[in-house]
Amino acid sequence: MPSEDLELKPGLETTRAALAVAFGGPEAQERASQSGIVPARASNKLFVFSDPHKSKEHGYNFDGWTEGDNQGPVFDYTGTGPTKDQVLSGLNGTLLNHASQKLELYLFISDGYVKPGGAKKQRLVGQMQVDATEPYTERWDYDTTGALRRVFVFRLRPVDIDQTDMRPSDAVQPATKTDVLPIPKKVKEPVEPGAKSKKTEKHSTGQTIATIPGGERIVNRREGQLVTAFEEHLEAAGHAFSSFQITVEGEPGTLTPDVYDETDHVLYEAKGLTTRPNVRMAIGQLADYRRHLKNPETLRVAVLLPSEPTPDTKALLDAEGVALVFRTDGGFSGFPLPSLT
Repeated sequence: MPSEDLELKPGLETTRAALAVAFGGPEAQERASQSGIVPARASNKLFVFSDPHKSKEHGYNFDGWTEGDNQGPVFDYTGTGPTKDQVLSGLNGTLLNHASQKLELYLFISDGYVKPGGAKKQRLVGQMQVDATEPYTERWDYDTTGALRRVFVFRLRPVDIDQTDMRPSDAVQPATKTDVLPIPKKVKEPVEPGAKSKKTEKHSTGQTIATIPGGERIVNRREGQLVTAFEEHLEAAGHAFSSFQITVEGEPGTLTPDVYDETDHVLYEAKGLTTRPNVRMAIGQLADYRRHLKNPETLRVAVLLPSEPTPDTKALLDAEGVALVFRTDGGFSGFPLPSLT
């Protein structure tokens, strides 16, 4: 049985090997120097280790505290799998479903070495939980072989903000250059048998113990279902589609439009609710995306909605030069967009 003599207090400095001995049993001790996600099932715990330097060597650098939202701070943590597309099975599936598996989640950040040439020192940030509304986002980058692949960036929230070691130095680092990365048509990822998963804006979320506004979860699901249905509509019409991942010099994080119709050169931003605030937000997002893409003078932009908006909202879109496509019982009104000629 684990000794649990090592007290898990925020700011604790230890090593992976010491954690494995204290909490893990044989399974965790065997994995102590391997993956960044280490289950310690003998103690009902799950340890995740963030190492920005090692992450960059593996072709990504997405880890760190973000600006958060009205529910509080968020730590972005990149899943495991150094080559090819990451999947939501195996250790990533364990992280996604840690609450339903009754595993307490603890986040550590690599912070120097015990001594020159010694083991890496791990600093405990605190107990976390995977966000219930949006458990992860999809990002794209090149792996160690130079191949473009998808990675899953999990959104972790503190269980108790007062028991969390938050430091400015642990924030997501800003991009060193502005870059637009074309990302391919989305593919279905393998899902751990019996597990609930959420592909970004497409599937139902995994369950956690967090208390969140129910409406936000519903809106996210509606938006995901809308995007999925529209992509299927595009495919049936013989249109090729993809998207972009935009990084901006001096800013952390990425911008990712919902759908780019390659056939008609149209960029779509979807919203889960047909309201004026949502439409106004979509107009702003499209204006921001458009400035960074090639041939902005010929790129058309459109808002994708689940139902028909009010006449004045339509007039707003028309005044801003933004097309409108909305879902109907028989498909999508407004698609395809009228020809430019």
